Amino acid sequence: MPVPLDGPLLDAAAGRLIRPYTVSGGRTRATAALDLLTLVRATGNVPRSPLGPEHAQALALCRAPVSVAEVSAHLRLPAAVAKVLLSDLVECGAVTARAPRHHDNPADISLLEAVLDGLRRRL
Repeated sequence: MPVPLDGPLLDAAAGRLIRPYTVSGGRTRATAALDLLTLVRATGNVPRSPLGPEHAQALALCRAPVSVAEVSAHLRLPAAVAKVLLSDLVECGAVTARAPRHHDNPADISLLEAVLDGLRRRL
């Protein structure tokens, strides 16, 4: 379920009004080990400290298991920025992260193609 990006953060003509590095507080590295296929899911725990609107949007996307790549695409943010946001949510206990399950071959090209096809259909 995509989160609408409207209001003061997005302008139809100009695009995103806040630079991605501002969203992550200038941080470029996530503190949690996340890759594009890592699955994240909300725990139901409410963060103790208030988080930014992008954190809230990311958390809303995590109601069901979703990949880091999907969160990045829905938020229209670079993957590195999405990883920082999700890492913050993991640290405060609002989200859990786990590596995807692979059957026989962890580098199975069909899995990667399926993820890519799914992302293309949603965008």
